[in-house]
Amino acid sequence: MEQHITITIDGREIQTQEGEFILNAARANGIFIPAICYLTRCSPTLACRICLVEADGKQVYACNAKAKAGMNVVTTTENILTERRAIMEVYDVNHPLECGVCDQSGECELQNYTLEIGVDSQSYSIKDTHKPAQDWGLIHYDPALCIVCERCVTVCKDMIGDAALKTVARGSDAIHGEYKANMPKDAYAMWNKLNKSLIGPSEGDVLDCTNCGECTAVCPVGALVSSDFQYRSNAWELRSIPATCAHCSAGCQLMYDVKHTSISNSDEMIYRVKNEWNYVSLCGAGRYGFDFENRVAGKDEAAFASALKAFKKADTIRFTSTITNEEALILRELKRLHGYKLINPEAKALQDFLGAYGTVSGQKLYRGDLKKVHESDFVVSIGSALKTDNPNARFAMNNAITMNKGAGLYFHPMSDPVIDGMSKNVLSIVHAPLMEEAALYLMLDLFAPKAQLPKAIADYLAGFHSTKTVTIEESVKEDVIEKVMVKKLNEATGVEEEVEEEKKKSVTKKVSKEVEVDENALLKLLSAPENFKESLDKLLAKKERFSLMVGPDLYTHPNSKNLARLCALVEKHTPFELVMIPSLSNSLGVALICPLDDAAGSYAIGYNTQGDFILSALGSGDLDMPSLNQQEGTLTSIDKRVNPTNAALAYHGYELNDIANALGLNAHYTIDYTPRLGEVEGYLALSFDALPNHFTNSGEEVRGYLLESLTCKAEGEEVAPIRLEAMEGPMLYLANPVLHFSPFTNAAHQLKSSGALYASDAFMQRYGVQEGDTVQITTPHGTLRVAVARDGKIEGEIPYLPTFDTNLNSEALFNGYRFSTASFQKV
Repeated sequence: MEQHITITIDGREIQTQEGEFILNAARANGIFIPAICYLTRCSPTLACRICLVEADGKQVYACNAKAKAGMNVVTTTENILTERRAIMEVYDVNHPLECGVCDQSGECELQNYTLEIGVDSQSYSIKDTHKPAQDWGLIHYDPALCIVCERCVTVCKDMIGDAALKTVARGSDAIHGEYKANMPKDAYAMWNKLNKSLIGPSEGDVLDCTNCGECTAVCPVGALVSSDFQYRSNAWELRSIPATCAHCSAGCQLMYDVKHTSISNSDEMIYRVKNEWNYVSLCGAGRYGFDFENRVAGKDEAAFASALKAFKKADTIRFTSTITNEEALILRELKRLHGYKLINPEAKALQDFLGAYGTVSGQKLYRGDLKKVHESDFVVSIGSALKTDNPNARFAMNNAITMNKGAGLYFHPMSDPVIDGMSKNVLSIVHAPLMEEAALYLMLDLFAPKAQLPKAIADYLAGFHSTKTVTIEESVKEDVIEKVMVKKLNEATGVEEEVEEEKKKSVTKKVSKEVEVDENALLKLLSAPENFKESLDKLLAKKERFSLMVGPDLYTHPNSKNLARLCALVEKHTPFELVMIPSLSNSLGVALICPLDDAAGSYAIGYNTQGDFILSALGSGDLDMPSLNQQEGTLTSIDKRVNPTNAALAYHGYELNDIANALGLNAHYTIDYTPRLGEVEGYLALSFDALPNHFTNSGEEVRGYLLESLTCKAEGEEVAPIRLEAMEGPMLYLANPVLHFSPFTNAAHQLKSSGALYASDAFMQRYGVQEGDTVQITTPHGTLRVAVARDGKIEGEIPYLPTFDTNLNSEALFNGYRFSTASFQKV
């Protein structure tokens, strides 16, 4: 249990947690200690050494020294100031004088610290070396600007989990010997490493990662930048708009950086996205998929009139979850007024799952969140392609395992080398589709005290266990007597003679032994490794904080309601905090706000999806609508937080609110519905302008508000046995590749691509296809011809089809559940 302690920094008493790094304690209390290499939430590297302080009279590094009760810290002494000055002089040695065109100029930490510490002359020099720039696709690396702070290496390993970067050796002249004798020792040690190193890919010459771009965000100088942003704008020309990412359900805070398009075009455009990287990490979709706006010249009155006619004719509204909470509330009100059926299959699946979960838990929402996952030391994922369903959930799992000496289990039918590469302490169980029930029953079997479970469930679990007698070999030590000849002096004759003696000797023998062992049929159903139990016992050693993340594979499963009840039992009877991963940016908000229907009527309005009359923020419908980067409103995240998002760009056309007003509702702005969210259980009646959107220096998230606890009537703890058999034969999965979530990511210019059948090397070898070949896919629900694309981040023989490319209509090949049997034929 963490304890609050009091320490003193520069004469000021502050409260912090015992064991907290001095640097974090200072930052949380508004006390400045310079630091270049350290990242909150990651391990210290001691690369810069500029955070020197004195703690109880001893010089230490604030990023690495932990607070103790009563500790007295001094942040500046004559020696510390001398070291810091020398360190900054070293960083400035041979650093290119190109600030006028550098992309980081104006927000460069090297500039800031050089000025802060007052470096106005140079005491050191060394011959420079040629360091050519490197193009890594979405990322540009200029080693001439690199100060080898290792932030990029650290965040890639400790937070993201790719470990795609490392320090590499470079040729250079040796530092002159007189510097070692004369300059401050920490500055010399830093320089000695800096002079020998650069940053490079961990494997080969090409950066092989999931393209989150977090390395560019944390880079303090202009060494790592977005290739798209390079040389396009000065930082001080940009205006930052705080918002919430519109793509997955993580609800990441970000800033859209905007300014005019050109001298001849005053319309604003988004140039890049930034994030508060000490407290939240972005995936590549959030970082690079920012310009998905729908630009229209003005209001199309004829199209609006047609829309009103269509709404008067319609009995159904189909829509996706890439809408705000306020728009969801408008749809609910339109249903109340006009009786429209509201159809949103993925949100309905989550809604039904939450409903079934509540019948056991007595709660309408799961207890956990991603912050608790970060703080865990044992994390389990079931029913989610974690890498792509919600990258921040993957980051949280990796961060927990890396920083907390943690471990984890990953249950999924598709083998994922990115998950396996997190740590040797991640155990992947590659099971057959439809076996998710077995995974949850295994969780109860492994972690729930049987005496606490309902007797029927305990008896059912006991039925999976049997004992069998096996013969094992074990090593046994025993003493044996052997006769040896030794030389001894015959005292009578005085002559040395050989005599026989008995000598006891310990020997190890292999002996066969019959033992009874427990066999668990659940492990066989899940195709778990033979040594699963032994491996698990090692992974669980000294673990105290547990999280279970479940995902969309469960919500669309034929037995989803039983799975939901099993999830509630795991949360209720084991130490695990449960987190459910919603599919899209506002799936949870839609599920909580809208009374959704199962079946559509005869004439449907489609909002960002197919319908007889289509409202589209993608510019492909009958009436244009604004995209989420053109709207004010709120989104409900995986963490059950209602986050505000602001309009980065202007929108000149009609909005859903205009249609609603014409159909009998009355609101001047869409955000007039924000306080009316208080009519929905769990939400608060707060105005949009009252919602904060920032982090404190201590990392506290002050954004919007958390949903209030929602209770419901529990109906008991009954669950059904496993009735489905594992799917067999060739399989097809419905998922998106890294960097994509929906047609909105595909509207961004850096991410635009054509959908394909994404396949592993094993699949391509089995079917004799190469990248670019066309295959015909046949499932029980349809046929599709599509090109093949290699995905080097999956293994096994299950390929997947995406949903981001609307031209494919991939969902037509599935019947709800994300897996389907399929055949593949090269065309």
